[in-house]
Amino acid sequence: MQPKTLIASHRGGLFLWPENSATAFRNTARLALEQAECDVHLTADGEVVVMHDALLDRTTDARGPVAARTAAEFAAIRVRGTAGEAPPTLAEYLGILAGTPVAPRVEIKSDASGRPYPGIVPATLAGLDAAGERGRSWIIGFHAGTMAEAQQAGGLAGVAWLLELATLRDIGLTGLVATAKAYGFPEVGMAESAIDAELVSRLRAEGIGIGTWGANHAPSIRRMLGLGVDIFATDDPPLAIALREG
Repeated sequence: MQPKTLIASHRGGLFLWPENSATAFRNTARLALEQAECDVHLTADGEVVVMHDALLDRTTDARGPVAARTAAEFAAIRVRGTAGEAPPTLAEYLGILAGTPVAPRVEIKSDASGRPYPGIVPATLAGLDAAGERGRSWIIGFHAGTMAEAQQAGGLAGVAWLLELATLRDIGLTGLVATAKAYGFPEVGMAESAIDAELVSRLRAEGIGIGTWGANHAPSIRRMLGLGVDIFATDDPPLAIALREG
């Protein structure tokens, strides 16, 4: 029997709260779900911080690359839609989840040029270790080499390689399976729209887990639950919980 599909709040549940904010993660930590997904970048002085975009412009009162700010400068920035909150550091995000059943799901992002941040994997793992959270944390991301580095480091609950739709079209299902097996990734992830019964069946047969994002409304949430994906990250976690439990 296939285990129940797990639910992660996508960026903390951005339909309900400012994305990747301390408020979002505090609210997520009270919900009956399994993981809280966040995104991380590096500051100029090597602090791992929580932000989706490589640029500050869209979600904060500041502009320019995350990587151009020191940790102290980053702490002076304010997240739009909050009551004056700074974006959380990785340590602050982990502190919010500590002692709750909600586990960390950390997406490692690339810089504003689309390149991996040098040293971000060991810095992220050091943060997880300092919080005592490595063993229950997932690291996820689109850059296969970065995910391979996390996989080789070991000690995590898991690593998931994410694929854009264009990448999936380029390499196909056979290429997806071959790459995941070559790197030893236990899970792959892609947008909800890319997932169908054939893909699920093939990945199940190969022993590869399936994650997704973009299941944000009742029809797509029900579809993912029906297909039995391992986990989906959703912008509306209370709706997903209600549909799964109902």
